[in-house]
Amino acid sequence: MGKSYIYAGITVLIWSTLATVAKIVLYDIPNFEALAFSGFSAFLFLLIINIINGSIKEMKKYKAKDYLIMTGLGFLGLFMYNALYYYGIFVLSSQEACILNYLWPMMIVVFACVILKEKITAKKITALIMSFAGIVVLSLGSASASENKLFGIIACIAAAVCYGLFSVLNKKHNLNQSITMMWFWLIVAICSLFAGLLFEKWQEISGVQFIGIAWLGIVVNAIAYLLWAIALKNADDSAKIANLAYLVPFLSIIISAVVLKEQMSINTVIAAALIVGGIILQAVNIKKPAERRPENK
Repeated sequence: MGKSYIYAGITVLIWSTLATVAKIVLYDIPNFEALAFSGFSAFLFLLIINIINGSIKEMKKYKAKDYLIMTGLGFLGLFMYNALYYYGIFVLSSQEACILNYLWPMMIVVFACVILKEKITAKKITALIMSFAGIVVLSLGSASASENKLFGIIACIAAAVCYGLFSVLNKKHNLNQSITMMWFWLIVAICSLFAGLLFEKWQEISGVQFIGIAWLGIVVNAIAYLLWAIALKNADDSAKIANLAYLVPFLSIIISAVVLKEQMSINTVIAAALIVGGIILQAVNIKKPAERRPENK
């Protein structure tokens, strides 16, 4: 059990660096270029892992329908999600982008109710209201900002919607997650390559940007995923491990403040508390005390 918490803790720390590192990379490298190279590096790393552990042989068993499903999920859940999120990181502060990105757990709740027909409860509705109130608070803080910043807010919200829908749809298909994740990142790399060639003028990647892209691709997208999967698999209580992910936006705020010298506004803090508070509210199970039985006399 101790190892599960160690793996999960390392994963949370790695994920907390995403917004800050992406912000540094995107100073000089266009969005799709950064996404293409980070996606390809994640694909290569996972390909090597799947070859070493023998999982690659399972791909022979997959039908054309399976590859079509994985391609669609990869396009929605990783390409669209990351393309929108990277744009949000580029035009917003990394703090704002990360907080808005953490609407995706609430989007899972919404789509699970719509698609999987899971029951909607008063607690879920309250949690949704809290999280959306966080969006309003953060948006009010940007009311006097440029039009691009407002588009960045919309992009981060749309990214959360994409990932929430992806998570629910991916749950319906029982395929090897190591293989599917490898395929997803290949789709990200291919789509980003074509989008970048169409809409961007690519820049030469320097040493700093190369390190940043390698970190995003290999460490954040590949290694962190594997550690998280191992942590959940070996945990006695997966819910307790999963709840550690709620630390990511708060740690991300601290990292961006230290590395990027970003100031924490009162709106940012309130928005983070509302959004993450809503997520925790819907995730925590409150058990009613058992009724006492009358004693036999």
